[in-house]
Amino acid sequence: MKIVLDTNCLLVALAQKSPYRCIWETFRQGKFSLCYSTEILQEYEEVLLRYYPISTVVLTMEMLLKSPNVVQNVPYYRWNLITADPDDNKFVDCALNAGADYIVTNDRHFNILAKIEFPPIDAIDIEKFKELICS
Repeated sequence: MKIVLDTNCLLVALAQKSPYRCIWETFRQGKFSLCYSTEILQEYEEVLLRYYPISTVVLTMEMLLKSPNVVQNVPYYRWNLITADPDDNKFVDCALNAGADYIVTNDRHFNILAKIEFPPIDAIDIEKFKELICS
């Protein structure tokens, strides 16, 4: 299974006492592939630095760059499917380019994807993804 993980979900999956920590652990075990673009990686780093010590951020970023179950891609086409928050389109473009099964997000702006027939892309919330991957 290949996914794109929205920054808000990565943030809560990293916390040691988070109910979503199993998502990070199953990623580390190689149970799913995480797709990212340079734009996504930059946002991860920027946001993580607001909430975690730099040492944690450095280790996390190294893991994201070196893990065998990460898929880096360069989206060559911008779909611009999310108009309410255009910054979210980097996740959609990455997911479509990588052939990801899901975008995992708690951001309501992604709800519009359910109404778009083409291109088909599934966005699920972190709770549903946790049920899929952690059980």
